Amino acid sequence: MALYSGLFSRRLAARSLALGVLAAVSTLAHAAWPERPIRLLVPYGPGGSSDVVARAVAAEMSRDLGQQIVVENKGGGQGVIATTEVARANPDGYTLLLGHVGTLAVNPTMMPKLNYDPRRDFAPIVLLAKLPMVFAVGGKVDARTLPAFVALAKAKPGALNYGSAGNGSAGHLAFEMLKSAAGIDVVHVPYKGTGAQVNDLLAGNIDAAAAGTPGLLPHAQAGSIRIVAVGSAKRLPVLPDVPTVAEQGYPGFESSQWFGLLAPAGTPQSVVDRLHASANKALRSQSVQTRLAHDASEPSGAGPAEFAAFIDAEEKRWGKVVQDARLSIE
Repeated sequence: MALYSGLFSRRLAARSLALGVLAAVSTLAHAAWPERPIRLLVPYGPGGSSDVVARAVAAEMSRDLGQQIVVENKGGGQGVIATTEVARANPDGYTLLLGHVGTLAVNPTMMPKLNYDPRRDFAPIVLLAKLPMVFAVGGKVDARTLPAFVALAKAKPGALNYGSAGNGSAGHLAFEMLKSAAGIDVVHVPYKGTGAQVNDLLAGNIDAAAAGTPGLLPHAQAGSIRIVAVGSAKRLPVLPDVPTVAEQGYPGFESSQWFGLLAPAGTPQSVVDRLHASANKALRSQSVQTRLAHDASEPSGAGPAEFAAFIDAEEKRWGKVVQDARLSIE
């Protein structure tokens, strides 16, 4: 019995030593992270709000981490293509996702056969920023205010249309909220990203659009389109003369999109913590603050637990909008 006990003790000690060595090696490996460039997938095309936020933050984080964060735009499929790729990526911190209200809060309700789960498949890192939606009309539309646009839409049900960055995008849901509040029939035209949507608005191929300020503000300032309302609870500093939707007859109306960083589920906590710290440092930088202020974005910096709770709350809120509008994509 003593001999058996001694052998067991030696084996247990050897196993503990081996596990300790593996843990030490793992810790050293994570401590050395990152050792190569990091991919940041944006689930929409270039030129939109997601792209602007991703590139501004990535540039500062690259300097802080000592490795380049390479932004890759992978639009299409309502953001599913890029989001799914990150969900299935190796959880080593070298593939990240620019999470968005559309992909994380809208798609789960809108797409019953969605092949990723926001709760199960991702490790939330940081909520980067919130961006109010704005509503614009093209130069050919005879409406300079939201009530004027609503009057046109009611006079010609189904004759007017609006564009969005895609089915389930923030612009899509924001305009559906407006349609419901105003009781109007305006046809949705989905695009693969804000850039394509804005191009058609400028060309007069669509009548109206909803998006964040980065895609629409420069063209409004140039006089090519007109922003008739903002979806925030209060007016924006960059558009002081444009009233909110609530001010124009629809009290309680509020719509904004948001962006955050996520990694595949199972990413080491040390890597998640490092990314969170780096992202917050980027949000405090002058370059990112200037960029966000220019677009009326509100920086956040909320960490993994708070960001996860925020995603859950947003999924419930936007899920109701999807259900009320009877939106679904097979």
